[in-house]
Amino acid sequence: MTDRGVIRFVDLFAGIGGLRRGLEASMAKVGRSAHCVLTSEIDARSREAYALNFPEAVVGDIRDVTELPEHEILLAGFPCQAFSYAGKQRGFADTRGTLFFEIERLVSQMRRKPKLMLLENVRGFTTHDKGRTHETVLGKLNELGYLVYPLLLNSAEFGVPQNRVRIYLVCVHEQDIALTISSDLGFSDSHELRRIKEEPSLFGEASRYCVVRDILQRDYDPRYRCSAAFTAQVMDALADRPLDFLHGARLIDYRGGQSLHSWELGTKGRCTAEERAFMNALIANRRQKRFGAHQDGKRLTLSQIRSFWPHDSLEGLVKSLESKGYLKGKAGAYNPVCGNMSFEVFKFLDPDSVSITVVTSDAHRLGVVDRGVLRRITPRECARLQGFPDSHRLHPVDGLVYRQMGNSVAVPVVTAVLDDALNALGWKVGPKDLTTKRSQPAITPGARKKKLAAS
Repeated sequence: MTDRGVIRFVDLFAGIGGLRRGLEASMAKVGRSAHCVLTSEIDARSREAYALNFPEAVVGDIRDVTELPEHEILLAGFPCQAFSYAGKQRGFADTRGTLFFEIERLVSQMRRKPKLMLLENVRGFTTHDKGRTHETVLGKLNELGYLVYPLLLNSAEFGVPQNRVRIYLVCVHEQDIALTISSDLGFSDSHELRRIKEEPSLFGEASRYCVVRDILQRDYDPRYRCSAAFTAQVMDALADRPLDFLHGARLIDYRGGQSLHSWELGTKGRCTAEERAFMNALIANRRQKRFGAHQDGKRLTLSQIRSFWPHDSLEGLVKSLESKGYLKGKAGAYNPVCGNMSFEVFKFLDPDSVSITVVTSDAHRLGVVDRGVLRRITPRECARLQGFPDSHRLHPVDGLVYRQMGNSVAVPVVTAVLDDALNALGWKVGPKDLTTKRSQPAITPGARKKKLAAS
């Protein structure tokens, strides 16, 4: 640390500065400051967004960094696409996956290593290659002298209206600490939270959650409203269902329940009410085990279909839907033809629950029914879903904001983790006392396994 007690930090794979925002918020709580001594981010557009908020020059490719300045905290949201469920999960076989070893290279060269490192990644990182990728990284960190505390945390448990599970690796150099935060996956989806909120509770359990309604802008640019044509299409698909049906609904053909399908939206031609009802029944029943696991519920005979649709009109419905392209027949068996649902919105968020995980590919197509109007969420609302303060300046290109937010971190989670780690290190004892507790010997990989086994 510097003579003035300013905490120096390095921001690697910095993105738009989400990890840094979390650290600065943690420091602000105790009236201390953090000084960034090096930032690295390879994406030029992310560097543009970073520059709108932070003064330091940003190094591009981390592979061009030869050494790190002395510092106390290292932040790194190393690339997650290689481990993501949304990607191909190639892990270290992917060039992006090997970039963890750039962190190892730079830290291993340091005479005085950072006392604390916070590494963030997707949940799939923990299970990729049957857990071997995770263990490889932990082993390398152990070799550098770090005891690692992995935390799987759901952002929704930290006041962020988004169901986002990420892994945070709290790495402390040659010292064992006691964290108060433990892994918590939270609820499975937004519908589960809605059920929790609707169930009576003596303890107000649901009240601690921030929901989508809490982050909506009262005033927004009309350009975020859905087009008149798409709105009419959705309203027609609703038929006699209330507008509230859209709260939490997806536009998807692969599932039933709270969904709008291509045959309801008329993407291949308008369907009658009976045709819609038949297709919904088919989607709801086709995967039942009684139709055979080997078929995966994809193709049913007319005899099988009659078991849940015993109407004389069956053959006429099948013929009509096949001609429109919603059904496909082969050898007397039929399955739905799932359409391309590339609409302005693919998921309407439930205002009284949390958002699904914000991802780069679809963040721009999250919608909401706001005071009776169908619209997309705004870039600022997308930033709020990640817990960024309104003071954080966004890139002027909307499309880039959505992508950048999908790639970023939930700021309040980072703040909470760092609060806990820094308190455990004793770095928040007094306004000028930033000394740590007496260091303990480095934890070796073998000792780590014994420690985990004992716990």
